[in-house]
Amino acid sequence: MINPHGHDLDARARRLLRTLIAQYLVDGEPVGSRTLSRSSGLDVSPATIRNIMADLEDAGLVASPHTSAGRVPTPRGLRLFVDSLIELQPLPRKEMERLQSELPPGPTTTRDLLGNVSTLLSAMTRFAGVVTVPRQVDFPLRHIDFVALPDARVLVILVFTDNQVQNRIVQLAKPLVSRELEQAANYLNSHFAGLRVDDIRAHLLAEVRETGSELNRLLATTVELATASFAPQASGADVLVSGQTNLMAYSELADLQRLRELFDAFQQKNELLQLMEVCARAPGVRLFIGEESGFAALDGCSVVTASYGAQGRVLGAVGVIGPTRMAYERVIPVVQATAGLLSDALNRVATTL
Repeated sequence: MINPHGHDLDARARRLLRTLIAQYLVDGEPVGSRTLSRSSGLDVSPATIRNIMADLEDAGLVASPHTSAGRVPTPRGLRLFVDSLIELQPLPRKEMERLQSELPPGPTTTRDLLGNVSTLLSAMTRFAGVVTVPRQVDFPLRHIDFVALPDARVLVILVFTDNQVQNRIVQLAKPLVSRELEQAANYLNSHFAGLRVDDIRAHLLAEVRETGSELNRLLATTVELATASFAPQASGADVLVSGQTNLMAYSELADLQRLRELFDAFQQKNELLQLMEVCARAPGVRLFIGEESGFAALDGCSVVTASYGAQGRVLGAVGVIGPTRMAYERVIPVVQATAGLLSDALNRVATTL
């Protein structure tokens, strides 16, 4: 009996499993013993191959889909193939150059850059490209301005280091004159530009506790403004999906009910966002095959993701969603390289400010 995790596969069984999966990934058809005998390069009899295939089937690594004598890999077999039977190569230079050339070279907002990455991943793989959009407050603050409005309201203009501008209107207990607003803005910009909103709020509260009464008046005003301006908002996290219709081209996903569930998941985004946030928390490439994702709508799919970030901080994940029959040895390097280029682009934005 072969260990289902592949630890006990001998060299012949590994060779045959690798050959079967490589052939299946190309044409999607069950692979028979005769094809394996020709393609594997092993000098063994067809009977021996049939015996090994029977053992692999007992171990849950391959399955016979119908009365055909051929077999196809199971999700467990694909997992073993990806984990230990393929040798991943760096992305070919031509494809790396294509990725580099199609990312925006100049200043852009993070959301525009991420939308571009999602579309690019879809075009490179012919699957659905997915990218999480981090919360705006995950980016350091570049500049803040306050504008007085009637009825003790203030317009807050936040400019973040990713070039995104956010306007908020806050309600204060009593009106502040323009001079007070200007002093507060100057204080925040001179002391806290380059920090994230949560860090600014924590620093201010600590300073209020430690400083004397003379500075406290300015700080009290500044803290009131900052507390209102930086109040936690709804998550703001999002996930961008491009190329969903590409998935209609794959016979494995062509069932109408399956497609409806899949497109509903893309539309609702909640489960997809949860999955991508889990991926972002783990360094490097993550891969879910079939049911491994834990979401029923993705049972017939594989999800390949890689985390991206800037200035040593993880901000999200990029990836693709496609059928379980995908060219993993090509798709994984594409996703990995795209995450790296996105991180480089975000770091360039941060260092040019």
